[in-house]
Amino acid sequence: MSDAAVVLDDLRSESNELDLLVAELTAAQWAGPTPAERWTVAHQIAHLTWTDEVALLAVTDPDAFAAEAAKAQADPGAFVDRAAEEIVAVAPQALLRRWRDGRDRLQQALRAAPPGARIPWYGPPMSVASMATARLMETWAHGQDIADALGVVREPAARLRHVARIGVRARDYAFFVRGIKPPGEEFRVELTAPGGEVIAYGPENAAQRVTGPLHDFCLLVTQRAHRDDLAVRAVGTDADRWLDIAQAFAGPPGPGRAPAGGAR
Repeated sequence: MSDAAVVLDDLRSESNELDLLVAELTAAQWAGPTPAERWTVAHQIAHLTWTDEVALLAVTDPDAFAAEAAKAQADPGAFVDRAAEEIVAVAPQALLRRWRDGRDRLQQALRAAPPGARIPWYGPPMSVASMATARLMETWAHGQDIADALGVVREPAARLRHVARIGVRARDYAFFVRGIKPPGEEFRVELTAPGGEVIAYGPENAAQRVTGPLHDFCLLVTQRAHRDDLAVRAVGTDADRWLDIAQAFAGPPGPGRAPAGGAR
């Protein structure tokens, strides 16, 4: 099985798990607030719907995607919110059907893509595996917003390793997007998966080190929890600074979350 097929299988599992979480919600729960400012549960699913549909466009019609991307560049601060607002106007069950249809069609298109395909995106073009990984990261992160809103505690899954990989690879981006020169040396990152396996990145003898649970690291790099509330630890000044600014997503720095104990 190819790397892309593995990630696509995990993406499908992540989407199905989130589907189970929202499928039986009441209209009041769909309209309930989430930790993302001004976004309800419905907004979260609307955003995933839009992103899946845009990703499908990038796979199947690069020229049409380029036109869509140009619109985003014309108003980078508002296009994501505007897209969610447009989709969220439908009834919850219609939104649910649209999300299911879009993610299924994206799965089919990514699996049918030729080997070595490069898919245009808002940043550099992506491989099929990278596109699937990005979709898994977003699905998990926005699913976490929904779970938090509903008071549901989700069991961490081994597929979070894909999210962690994005977070590690986006290290330099987190510095660049804040106008900070990235460190010149590699970091060692050691994360403990739910089953006890240690997932490691970087040279073993690196002076700058990050350790902690895989789940906590993913919450950190998707900015779904404040560093103070997580068991992720750094050794070295540069690694410590990274944990304050880490982000696995493209775009401007997010506001992050306040510590559970109070204001930041």
